[in-house]
Amino acid sequence: MKKINGWLLFIGLLALVFLVACSSEDAATESDGGTDDSNAAETGDTSSEKEASGEGDIAGELEIQYFVGGYGDSWWKEVIADFNAQYPDVTIIEHAGPNINEEMRSRWVSNDPPDVVYIDGAGSSETQMVEDGQLMNLSDWIQEMELENGDKLIDSFLVAPATYGGEIYSLPLVFDTWGTWYDKAWFESEGYEVPTDFDSFMSSMEEIKDSEGISPFVTTGQHPYYFLRGVLYPAFSAAGGEELLADLITGKEGSWSSDVTLEVMKKVETMQEEGMFDSGLGALNHTQSQMNFLLHDNAFIPVGFWLPNEMANDIPDGFEFGFIPSPMQDPGEPFAIVPDLRPLAIAENAENPEAAKAFVEFVFSREYAMSFSEHTGAMMNLNGVDLTDNPNVPVYLTEANAMINDPETVQIYEKPHPMSADLETPIGNNLLSLMLGNMTAEEFVEEAEKAAAEYRSGL
Repeated sequence: MKKINGWLLFIGLLALVFLVACSSEDAATESDGGTDDSNAAETGDTSSEKEASGEGDIAGELEIQYFVGGYGDSWWKEVIADFNAQYPDVTIIEHAGPNINEEMRSRWVSNDPPDVVYIDGAGSSETQMVEDGQLMNLSDWIQEMELENGDKLIDSFLVAPATYGGEIYSLPLVFDTWGTWYDKAWFESEGYEVPTDFDSFMSSMEEIKDSEGISPFVTTGQHPYYFLRGVLYPAFSAAGGEELLADLITGKEGSWSSDVTLEVMKKVETMQEEGMFDSGLGALNHTQSQMNFLLHDNAFIPVGFWLPNEMANDIPDGFEFGFIPSPMQDPGEPFAIVPDLRPLAIAENAENPEAAKAFVEFVFSREYAMSFSEHTGAMMNLNGVDLTDNPNVPVYLTEANAMINDPETVQIYEKPHPMSADLETPIGNNLLSLMLGNMTAEEFVEEAEKAAAEYRSGL
């Protein structure tokens, strides 16, 4: 409960969060030089107010890699144009698009990476990059960084940077969270129960299954980490707190085969045995599963706050988004939420580290945090940005904010850092087998423990 009080400030800001965030938008682009200055003119060029260290020495080529999903790229274009206006001796090369992580993989493998990377989207893994020695250690530098009003950046995050052995290799740029979505209008018209815990979750799904003749729950089988992060992380946190969550993410010996973990996985097994999972989920990508959800082929789906705008062009008339933290906790326990961050980092082998540092420092300002919300409907991971008077806040976010702001209803848990892809991939594969009924909960924890042991041996 003590931790909840510390979160009230940024949770109040959640009402401006996340009208977008995961879908692909634009084709990959690469351009030499700065971006179109007309975009900066439209938004107002405030570059004169943004001073980064070492301005006189900043020159040469600067390569920036960023994933373009539901957040779009207009904010990036504005920031890059403003930075280029302040640092005209820098030639910026953008590597951007929905498939940019795969397109740039060979560059990273061959130790010829871009200077700056925004880590988001399929094919990216912050932890993997740290383990592979690809990211610069920022621990000392971040202590010196200040915002435009002199506030220390390290003290201005809503959620602190991930640490690896006490060291910082990335700075959390975007705040996000996962939960379970439903059609509020449909539930109200049909009288379906909105779950408040796992027992009511099961009873609600049973009623919908019987009344509608559908499998109530869907997720993407092609990306099982949606279920892992959106459902299991909160479930593990509610059952065993941050200590269990951290142990599972780091693959600590005995964590995946523990009694508490098995108890959580037995709930997933129960969902499968009772026919709650869509039997075809194994073939679904994330947009297909979301489309099925919108069409009422299913009733519940675990996704982040980007869902409404990612599917903005496909929302049926009368559909009203409802959001709850994934209801996997036992009756009488509060909902659990685990924040999900998208970071910005500098390559260990950056060819222009000074320009890279100048750009990262340039980006982290409350002014650009405000701009980020205007462009994306989402939120940068900075405190002190007052967007509460924004008239464009949708109803579902207002309701989610009220729920999450109640410490008796929601408990927030932090993870130490994202799970490494080397562990998340085998865990996800086994999780899919469990959801499809090809594995028991006991077999899952056994295989997960083996995967964790193999992961530890590779460190």
